[in-house]
Amino acid sequence: MAAPRDETALLLARGVSRMLGHLGYHSLTEFTLRSGRRADIAGIDRKGRIAIVEIKSSLADFRSDQKWPEYLDFCDLFYFAVPLDFPTEVLPAEPGLILADPYSADIVRPAPKSETPLHASRRREVTLRFARTAAKRLRRLEDPGP
Repeated sequence: MAAPRDETALLLARGVSRMLGHLGYHSLTEFTLRSGRRADIAGIDRKGRIAIVEIKSSLADFRSDQKWPEYLDFCDLFYFAVPLDFPTEVLPAEPGLILADPYSADIVRPAPKSETPLHASRRREVTLRFARTAAKRLRRLEDPGP
């Protein structure tokens, strides 16, 4: 079982998910990729573009977790999302950057477009996993019984 996320990360996820919705993305939190890695937020837009957002709730959280490059093979756009008071100068310059609070978020540095788009089979696999995860979660809400 996964370790519980801290309250700050949960609140930032809400703000980032709202922002993604305004940008036309439907998103899931705690989305597990085929690699076994769990993205904090994954979103898919109307065109099938896949965005992954890695939330860093504190400097200690960022320093203790350097697995973010492993997400790049599963998305078209990758962002870090951090609270407004985060020291952003310590973050790598390559990914996009989102400043967030519990209610909203703003992209302050766009994610670079990948020079090589996701391979069709990878895009299909991530999209199907996304759809199945969303359907499973909805089903649990509709019927929480055994």
